[in-house]
Amino acid sequence: MEKKTIYLGMIIGGVAGGYVPVLWGAGLFSLSSILCGALGAILGIWLTFKFLT
Repeated sequence: MEKKTIYLGMIIGGVAGGYVPVLWGAGLFSLSSILCGALGAILGIWLTFKFLT
C-alpha cells in the first residue's frame, strides 16, 4: 500500500509540476515543462514519504 501511495504522489507532483510553465505561457511539451514535471515528481515523492513516516 505504501508503494502505491508514493507512486500516486509522484504522478500528482509530476502533472502539477509539468503544468506550472503553461501558466506563464510556455508550451505543454516545452523543456521548462519537462524539467518542472521532473522536479514536481521528485517533490511529490519526497512529500508523500514525509507524510507516511
